[in-house]
Amino acid sequence: MSNIVEFNASSAPSFVKRGELSAVARALVGGGGGSGGGKRISIRGGVFRLVSEGKEVAAIEDRHLDVVVVNAAPKVSRTFYMKKYDGDTPSAPDCWSADGEKPNATSANAQAESCATCPQNIAGSGDGNSRACRYSQRLAVVLANNIDGDVMQLSLPAQSIFGKEEGDNRPLQAYARYMAAQGAGADMVVTRLKFDTKAAVPKLFFKAMRWLTDEEYATSQEKGASKEAVNAVTMTVAQTDKVPPAPVAGTAPKAKKAAKPVAPVEDEDTAEPAVRKEAAGAAVPKREANLANIVDAWDETDD
Repeated sequence: MSNIVEFNASSAPSFVKRGELSAVARALVGGGGGSGGGKRISIRGGVFRLVSEGKEVAAIEDRHLDVVVVNAAPKVSRTFYMKKYDGDTPSAPDCWSADGEKPNATSANAQAESCATCPQNIAGSGDGNSRACRYSQRLAVVLANNIDGDVMQLSLPAQSIFGKEEGDNRPLQAYARYMAAQGAGADMVVTRLKFDTKAAVPKLFFKAMRWLTDEEYATSQEKGASKEAVNAVTMTVAQTDKVPPAPVAGTAPKAKKAAKPVAPVEDEDTAEPAVRKEAAGAAVPKREANLANIVDAWDETDD
């Protein structure tokens, strides 16, 4: 694939020339708009891992992966665990927010009335100068070499969302702003996901590689409107604890003390807790061209 050197009217496909940013582009730059428990891409351990229904199907040796972003959560979500997350013992976060503004009503141990005033959102509440409450943002993607294939969830940690660009390497928000400034969206191009090899924990950069064709763009729009894509970018948490009962009329709820924060482990996967088991005999493809075949075989490996 050739890199996109410059966006201009002469090189842009017809769907770009309409001059309107898509819902995906508006979501990624904070313009508003609309749980994937199915197929997803994990970046745990600094490796692209194909996961289906909580089971790892394959790990990918390549340090980059080309995808098409077909949908995106319009808000950065947050999760807080009082105890260190254990992948072998799934549990719901103690406090969580799908919009990053206030705790969800089902949070078992809400830490504050709003995320802005939460003690777990203060720098230093976590390990070092980090925040104990973790950020994440969800994308729905398809493989660039198999746009007609399955929609997958990609849940990104804070390091892959925020930060400054380094040449053509951009975290998600910087990438979205760059694309919007060109009058385009991430759903109009093939995007390369590339690990930052200098980062101590898994961190992705985003780079536009080529325009989609008119036919590919039509397919990506159809995929983005699918139930699978909507589910992939919608945050839900499986409740393992009982939701506190509503207070009795005329009585005031007891004030809760802020829970002692536990430093987040940033190289953990940011998707919802799920038991991960390695699929017996799962192949590790050497080239990205093999990924479409692996995705096609996912249904055969699911329980």
